[in-house]
Amino acid sequence: MEPTVLWCDNKSTISIAKNPIQHGRTKHINVKFHAIREAEKNGDVQLMYCRSEEQLADILTKALPSAKFNELRSKLGVLEKSFKEEC
Repeated sequence: MEPTVLWCDNKSTISIAKNPIQHGRTKHINVKFHAIREAEKNGDVQLMYCRSEEQLADILTKALPSAKFNELRSKLGVLEKSFKEEC
């Protein structure tokens, strides 16, 4: 089975997930967040870098300016629906 690709816009996060060695800066990360590290190690997920400007998930998690919202919406293939039609 192919691993699920997780797109991440933070290179440090990807590096921490792929590095099994715990450092001073990572020792306080809650144990439950190590699940991604385990899933990546087991080949269940593949972490891939995506520039912040291209992160499609932002449309679902952030308030965006209209131009950025429309750009991401079109990349998702979602069309604008006009509600001006009469019922």
